[in-house]
Amino acid sequence: MSRFTSLKSVFLKHKFQLIITYTLFGLEMLGTLLRPYFLGKAMDDIFEGSYKGLIVLASTHLAWLIIGSIRHMYDTRTYTSIYTTIVTRLLSRKFDASEVSKLSAHSTLAREFVDFLEYDLRYVIEAAYNLIGSLILLYFYERQVVGICLLIMIPVMAVSYFYGKKMKKLNRIKNDQLEEQVDVIATGDPNQIQRYYQQLRTSQICISDQEAWNFGFMELMVLVVITYSLMMATDLAGENLLAGSLLGIYNYILKFASGLDTIPYSIQRYSQLKDITLRMELEEELIAVQ
Repeated sequence: MSRFTSLKSVFLKHKFQLIITYTLFGLEMLGTLLRPYFLGKAMDDIFEGSYKGLIVLASTHLAWLIIGSIRHMYDTRTYTSIYTTIVTRLLSRKFDASEVSKLSAHSTLAREFVDFLEYDLRYVIEAAYNLIGSLILLYFYERQVVGICLLIMIPVMAVSYFYGKKMKKLNRIKNDQLEEQVDVIATGDPNQIQRYYQQLRTSQICISDQEAWNFGFMELMVLVVITYSLMMATDLAGENLLAGSLLGIYNYILKFASGLDTIPYSIQRYSQLKDITLRMELEEELIAVQ
């Protein structure tokens, strides 16, 4: 079975629901991306005695509000349907007593599988909007700022690569332990149970420590981007820089920084998803249309 057969099968079975929810989310993110630009224009227009920019801003926000509300309601219906399909068919298979612990762990992993579709994939889409969209809009403000942002991505990608390899190993160890949970509890041996949960605790601490180190590095890069980009934009534009433009530059730098934060997280979740799909060993017929 290919590595992502399960994920592909889920997309095929629920493709129309997923297309709708991701399209709505894409439109919602487009509105989020454009709001700082329209806010800056609204400020500049108000200073000149015009409300044209404010009307455009209000209209954009209203459209974003309507689309977001519809998407939130539709999401719950889509992803609960996917999870119900996967977990019920997974646990309905014939199995012997020796597989109970593994199936219990897999039912938990099934939730993570669906969470990837509901949260992580959406998070990646949002990051793409923030990274690519902010660079495009920053280009129309100050091209040199875009250059600084692209340079910062070099060390970020390098650190993220090694972070992803480390997290892949740690997540594999943790999932190995989760598959043994029910069997360990079934022994009723206090010493074995204590030893098991101590090992699980150690794995979780190692994962948390890696996340903390990565968080510190990423936020340092964010600080560099914000500080240097704003200084450069101010020096280049000088007195010609309007308040609305400065607000727009600052907001898009923040959005770019937010996208940077997502890169290592996306790599981590991708490696974790590979481990989850291999463990669950979902065959296509389990989630195919009967």
